[in-house]
Amino acid sequence: MTRFRTQFHTELEALETTLVEMAKLATSQIEKAMVSIANADTQIAEAVIAGDGEIDRIYLEIERRWTELMALQTPVATDLRRMTLMLQTNHSVERIGDQAVNIAKIARATHGLPRSDTILRHLQEMGDIVIPMLNVAIEALVKRDLELAFRLPVMDDPVDRLDRNMHKAVVACGPDPELLEWAVHMIIVSRALERVGDRAVDIGEQVAFLQTGEFQEFSDGTPIVFHAD
Repeated sequence: MTRFRTQFHTELEALETTLVEMAKLATSQIEKAMVSIANADTQIAEAVIAGDGEIDRIYLEIERRWTELMALQTPVATDLRRMTLMLQTNHSVERIGDQAVNIAKIARATHGLPRSDTILRHLQEMGDIVIPMLNVAIEALVKRDLELAFRLPVMDDPVDRLDRNMHKAVVACGPDPELLEWAVHMIIVSRALERVGDRAVDIGEQVAFLQTGEFQEFSDGTPIVFHAD
């Protein structure tokens, strides 16, 4: 391997390390945002909103370094797929950070309104699935683990089901206008968590693409085909 290619792979490793750190930060942001909802804690909500600036900074840094690598190295085969994974995952992680901000802003906007324990338990259940999904996605990326990647759409199914059923709990709040106002905002939180789950699945799809050379949306049920470079 030439010194030029060795330097390329070194820079690729460094870029991926930064991406994984960003993904862990975004996961922490979702965890804190859910605490702000559960405890109606506006201080934590404000911290989540302020913390998104660091995710945005890393996102732009990764984009800049990614563009420089593409321009200088013109990668092919596995290296090109790895570059694709990093570009797509960078975007997914930035959007996960944005969803944490959306949840935190809802916690701030609904502070002082009456709350429904049923809806809070519903959201907690969603969070208890989505946050482990993010950890599985990160682990699948780091370990290049297809089994972990394929586990993500299975984990996502109950999140989708819980999101679809949220409206039933919201309708039950109808007789109390203030409680209903709070509950309608919680639909946005439910939708944000559903989208975070989808982003975790997206990362798993990119890991599968890297390892197999075949891009496939996990939801279509088509068997993965392995290709040699």
